Amino acid sequence: MATSALLLLLALPAGAWPGLRLPQRPCVHCCHPAWPPAAPGLHAHVSNEEEWVWLPRVRPTIDISILKGEKGEAGVRGRTGRSGKEGPPGSRGLRGRKGQKGQAGPPGAWCQRAYAAFSVGRREGLHSADDFQAVTFDTELVNLDGAFDLASGRFLCSVPGVYFLSLNVHTWNYKETYLHIMCNRRAAAVLYAQPSERSVMQTQSLLLPLAAGNAVWVRMFQRNRDNAIYGEHGDLYITFSGHLVKPAAEL
Repeated sequence: MATSALLLLLALPAGAWPGLRLPQRPCVHCCHPAWPPAAPGLHAHVSNEEEWVWLPRVRPTIDISILKGEKGEAGVRGRTGRSGKEGPPGSRGLRGRKGQKGQAGPPGAWCQRAYAAFSVGRREGLHSADDFQAVTFDTELVNLDGAFDLASGRFLCSVPGVYFLSLNVHTWNYKETYLHIMCNRRAAAVLYAQPSERSVMQTQSLLLPLAAGNAVWVRMFQRNRDNAIYGEHGDLYITFSGHLVKPAAEL
């Protein structure tokens, strides 16, 4: 049957072929791109006189699951990279809740405060000699721990710190008054009054840092004029006092 139909078509004249409405394909070389030629859209034009014919688009697909192999073993861990640059500080966070009150600590040691003070006087007047001389005292008013020696006129510091020192004397008529408050062999301050027909009270005071073992005393100076301080047994005119203001441990 198919053979008969093919023979019938071959017997038709060339002019009858277009009337059969059969698609016509141009002849191409085997090395030419596959027919039909590429065209925009999903249609291809057969000829100038023919309409566009729908051509199926073939999209090859590959089953990836067939090509995927088994999972390999984990590789060796690489070295740690360099630290990055420090970023800008963040905004301040919200204030947290107040924590619980802690337990009371053990009682501390009793705070021992250091004290040092002296106050002595001299009732007998004193005249200068040919050389420097220490002013001695005969009356003890305050002498904590016996730090002041009346016979030598010296206070020996046992508690280092800052001390307040004060010297009070009564001048003698027509005589010069020239005294030094000494720290060891160094003159720390001077008390001076010129000769006058009237006797007056003179005072010198100062703050002085003292180390343990320092000696504080009063020295009378010898000059061309007579140098003296007035005193009498009834009243106390000459006094020398000092006390610790702040120990060195608290400075």
